[in-house]
Amino acid sequence: MSRPYIHVGLEIGTTKVAAVIAETRSDGLLRIIGMGEAPSRGVRKGEVVDIGKITLCLNDAVSEAEEKADREITEVVAAVTGAHLESLNNRGGINIPEDREEIEEEDVMEVEQSARDVNIPAGNVFLHAINRHYYVDGQEGVASPVGMIGRQLEAEYHIVHGTRTRIQNNLRCIREANLKVNNVVMSSVASAHAVLDQAEKELGALVIDIGGGTTDYILFREGTVRDSGVLAVGGDHITNDISIGLRVPTKWAEKIKIEEADVAPGAVSARGSLEVEDPTFAGGRIERRILNTVTEARVRELLSLVKRRLQFERHSQFVGSGIFLTGGTAELRGIAALASDVFGLPAKVVNPRPLLGPSALFESPRFSTAVGLVLYAQAVQEALDDISVFDRLRRRLGRFIPGL
Repeated sequence: MSRPYIHVGLEIGTTKVAAVIAETRSDGLLRIIGMGEAPSRGVRKGEVVDIGKITLCLNDAVSEAEEKADREITEVVAAVTGAHLESLNNRGGINIPEDREEIEEEDVMEVEQSARDVNIPAGNVFLHAINRHYYVDGQEGVASPVGMIGRQLEAEYHIVHGTRTRIQNNLRCIREANLKVNNVVMSSVASAHAVLDQAEKELGALVIDIGGGTTDYILFREGTVRDSGVLAVGGDHITNDISIGLRVPTKWAEKIKIEEADVAPGAVSARGSLEVEDPTFAGGRIERRILNTVTEARVRELLSLVKRRLQFERHSQFVGSGIFLTGGTAELRGIAALASDVFGLPAKVVNPRPLLGPSALFESPRFSTAVGLVLYAQAVQEALDDISVFDRLRRRLGRFIPGL
């Protein structure tokens, strides 16, 4: 039987702040018990630019979640995004001492440190070091090398790092709300926890989370993370294009984007028009063909940027599960068909995987990151419950973000 735990995920996005409270029950199942949401102010392209404003929004979201869960929270797992986040893969290796052949725990610690020992830009800090593979005497796919016989041990890690000050600004506004940050998670890592199962990761999958100000992506090959990153482009840019291209007020551009736009490849030939009931808009009616053309062009450009950043042609044959679209902007009509056209693979819009609790609160692409945070926290807690005291000390000493 598992011990009960409370996990809280906090996402500070460009358009919304979302807080999710979940409990791991004694049977090990995770149940959502509260969720709060508030419009976001003081965030630009996923990064905090006004701590005072976003702290107020954060308090609103947390208070709503606490009220629904009927409990007070003091600790959170926080998401972080922004174009300053970068990733790389690095491989390190060691030789096993000549007086023995069996690989021991100390060897694993040493090779992991070797793989993590990379140069990053001055002013950056490590955010994640995700194990991809171990190799014993060149043998690939080793899950746990301890106890194996070998002369050489290697490890490969996917490493994520970002600008220290930008990450610390996110943490500061959370602490201004009298909350302790237990862990910091890249948004795409959290979203992947919410929308993918292990079988899909093994087949290969690309998750693209399109928010208001950023697009986060993460690529899995053979069950492990191959690439990840963030583009400073999101749904707000689509709204802006509609506003400028069709000369409509921003609030109406957002409304018709959500309710009327269609970005499927064939929708640029749509007939008819729609009426804009706003006295400040002189035109009165908008041609659907023009609306769809403007919207499709921006979304196609966004998806093409992800494709180029990943050099996707090198990976496409290994992405057997296809493209998974999530985030609020993934609710655009026709976006799955457009993504399939851009990447040449099956694509679909996905919600967080079903969990216990009031499903109407969180089964939406908009909440994939927030739900993924509590799933990530649960996975970390289960790993801590299973490891030895020696391992726990190693993980504590290996934490990357200072001040947590």
